[in-house]
This record gives sequence, C-alpha cells and structure tokens, in this order.
Amino acid sequence: MPAMPAQQIEYLGTPVAQLSASGALYTAREIEQQPRMLERTHGLVADMHGRLRSFVAPLIDNAAARVILAGAGTSAYIGQCLAPVLDRQLAARVDAIPTTDIVSAPDQYLDTRHPLLLVSFGRSGNSPESLAAAKFAEARIPDVRHLIVTCNADGALGRIQVKESMILQLPEETHDAGFAMTSSFSCMLYATLAALSPAHALDARIRSVADATAAVIHDTSPMLQALASQRHERVAYLGSGLLQGLAREAALKLGELCNGAVATCFESPLGFRHGPKTFVNGNTLVVVFVSNDPLTRNYDHDLIDELRRDNVAARVIEVTTKPRGGATDDTIFIPGMARADDVDLVWPYVAAAQVFALQASLARGIAPDNPNPQGVVNRVVQGVRIHAAA
Repeated sequence: MPAMPAQQIEYLGTPVAQLSASGALYTAREIEQQPRMLERTHGLVADMHGRLRSFVAPLIDNAAARVILAGAGTSAYIGQCLAPVLDRQLAARVDAIPTTDIVSAPDQYLDTRHPLLLVSFGRSGNSPESLAAAKFAEARIPDVRHLIVTCNADGALGRIQVKESMILQLPEETHDAGFAMTSSFSCMLYATLAALSPAHALDARIRSVADATAAVIHDTSPMLQALASQRHERVAYLGSGLLQGLAREAALKLGELCNGAVATCFESPLGFRHGPKTFVNGNTLVVVFVSNDPLTRNYDHDLIDELRRDNVAARVIEVTTKPRGGATDDTIFIPGMARADDVDLVWPYVAAAQVFALQASLARGIAPDNPNPQGVVNRVVQGVRIHAAA
C-alpha cells in the first residue's frame, strides 16, 4: 500500500498540517498513540516479567516491607491511581508519596525500620526531586531496592548509582515531546501494574484497555471538541477511590495545556459537598468519573443528580461504562468495560480528559505543545535547589 501523503495524515481527526500550525502536533500524536504504546508496553513487560518478579519478590512478598510509588506532578498521580490496588494485592504495605514530599520531609516518609522497594517514575528521568528522593532512600534505608520506570533511555534516573536497582525502560515514543505528560502517564502506569501483578494476570486486561482507549480517542473527540468550544471558566473533576488520583491528573492536564486560563479543582464526589462545592457557578463544568463498583457508583450518581437538580453548574458530564437513561448529551460512554475493575478504567477515562484539555487549549488560542512560552513552567522542572537533609 502506498504511503499516505503527509497532508492526509490526521491525529484526533485533525490534519497534521493544521495541528502543526496550531502548535499541537506532538500532544495530539502522543494522545493518539496510546493504544499502540500500551500494547508495546504490555509486550515489553511480559518478556521481562520473570526477571522483574525475581527482583521485587523479596520485598513485595514481605509483610514487614514497604513499597513507595514516587514521582512528581503527573508521575505522582500514577502512584495515587495504583496504590489502593497494589496495597490489596501485595503482602507489603504500598503508599503513593510524591518525590516532592520525600525530599522536603524525608524523616516523615522514609522509615529505616522497614525494607523498601522505591518505585520511581520519570518521563525524562531528569527531575531533581526524583534523583534526590532515590539518593535519600539509598542513604537512609539499609534494605532498599529501586525499580525505575522511565521513558527516557538517556535520563539521569536510569544511571543513578545505587546498590540494587532494575530499570523498566519503556518504548522511546512514550518519552513525550509535548509539554504535558500523556502517553508517558498511561504507559508508566500500565507497566508498573503489570510488573507487580502475577504473570497470569498480564494478558487479562490489555485487549479491553487498549480497545476502550482507542474508542474514546476516535469516537468521542467531536463531542469533546464541542464541549471545549464552550470555554468554561471553571472545571471540577471528581472521582471516587483510586479515580480521585485520576481526577487530580485531569485537573493538572487542563491547567497545564490552558496555561492557567481555566480554574480547576478535584475531589471525590462525597468530599465535594464538604466545602469544595462552592467552586460551582454558572460557568463551571463538572466532570465525574463514575466507578464500576456498585456501591461507589451509587454515591457518584447521587452527586451527579444533585448537581443537575441544583441547576447551578453550566454542565455536569458523567464519564461511565454504564450510561443511564436521560442526559445522554452529557454522558461520555466507554464501551466494553462494564465489568472492568476501576483501575482498568483509568486509561480510557484519562484519554477523554487529555483530548478535552488539548481542545480547550486550542479553543483559547494556546499552543498545547508549548502552552507557557514565557518559561514560568517547563517540560522538565527547573529552579529546584536540593538542600542537604539532617
């Protein structure tokens, strides 16, 4: 088959030439590539699963040990999505602790009494807090191993000098060139869950996850573009349980790609009533990531219905695998996932949030690939001074 002319190639339904002119080419391409990158990440982890298991088993199978999932910003939210799942699955205690917290208060988070597996996430592997957190753990914890999950083969995190480490190097394409983390988030999350799960569980989720993510990217982009064109001044993202970590990531993505032009907040649906609901006004969009757990979903629906009865928010959108009657124009349906665990919903749900953030950026005349040309914030954080810990 002859190659498609460059002008006919599209990402998210938009020609490459148009995306390039709008400063959105990298971000759109990296959102679009996620189903394919998830499949490649799955194959990579499957091929090395035995070695990964041998490395982590002495700690994850030890009830006296700890696992810390550590990153900064989006990388920290990987841990917040995974910790509730892994804490139930592994013998060791599992915590999600941002590297920014570890570095600023190591005595609060690094307990010398417990063996530690420090799982460090890094798109670039060059964030100063990630390097410092690993060094602090190495210096303070007598029995520590490092699992480094990174998208950049040349990053400093992958070359750090520690006694026991293993590198989980993801496909080169996941080292997102765009400003905001998209495929790096989804693939580091998938790789870590697959690496720390039993081998028999590896093949159970990849097909449905990849297919649902592709469906969101290809089928809901027009709706999300239309929603973004309404240019809401405020957006609240809500999610229960591990989906609250996703809500944080969705809020960050919108804030980053819109260069702070949209006020954002995140909460759980139950927690939203306890003060944060005052965020809602007539120009507020509320997006609720609905759980598949029957009990949890009841609380999600209660809050959605209450917000709609209040008739204050501009719109209330539910992202769900089980659409309800009515309000179909305000429902983003995820196909084929009605029986999936909530952790499996993170990938298609975050794809919807990413597409919306990109479209919201473009609707405001902002270039998503470089939304802050002034350099106040940067693709790899700058300006961090690491102070010596006592």
